[in-house]
Amino acid sequence: MSSKTILVTGASKGIGRAIALRLARDGYEIAVHFGSDQDGANETLAQIEAAGAKGRVIGFDISNRDQCAEILQSDMKSHGAYYGVVLNAGITRDGAFPALLDEDWDSVVNVNLNGFYNVLKPVTMPMIRRRSAGRIVVMTSVSGIAGNRGQTNYSATKAGIIGAAKSLAIELAKRKITVNCVAPGVIETQMTSEIPEFVKDQIPMQRFGQVEEVAGVVAFLCSSEASYITRQVISVNGGMV
Repeated sequence: MSSKTILVTGASKGIGRAIALRLARDGYEIAVHFGSDQDGANETLAQIEAAGAKGRVIGFDISNRDQCAEILQSDMKSHGAYYGVVLNAGITRDGAFPALLDEDWDSVVNVNLNGFYNVLKPVTMPMIRRRSAGRIVVMTSVSGIAGNRGQTNYSATKAGIIGAAKSLAIELAKRKITVNCVAPGVIETQMTSEIPEFVKDQIPMQRFGQVEEVAGVVAFLCSSEASYITRQVISVNGGMV
């Protein structure tokens, strides 16, 4: 397993870092991606190496198609095709729809939805040419399933990713490459630190989730035990939907 590499996008902090650390602990070599927070990515890599695992840092803007292709192709030329990809990187630009700015819509679409294409397009054929099992896990959200006030742009991208992942899963199934989505609810991270406590009342389990709980589901989907699971959306939300 140590020779298998998994690319984790947005691994500088939060859920992405937890996923990278869990997968490293499971024996995978991790390509730790960052968009702007290189220091955070370096810290993730340091924690991976401190645990006795292997990894490397790789930086690019997932909304920049040419940059994605160039850097990913270079990384694969040096290290080989990926066994797996976890698409975790994403942004929010929340606001009521009537007041939403064009740039709020466009930036979220360019990162969250176009990023799906920009990252997976260069790596999919090399994964197929490995002629071996592979794993793609796409991080979506409870907002992409049920919608959420003030997140029309974000919900649109996360719902779109679900449709794209389900279609890609059909195409790659005979290649033994699974494609699944993980849809977190409210998870305790820096991004959700300002969410008021009363939101817990809307969650049947009466608490926010932990990054490790999300990482555990991703790790399972990347494992050999999940070889017959594809085209699924697994929610980690304490029973919200």
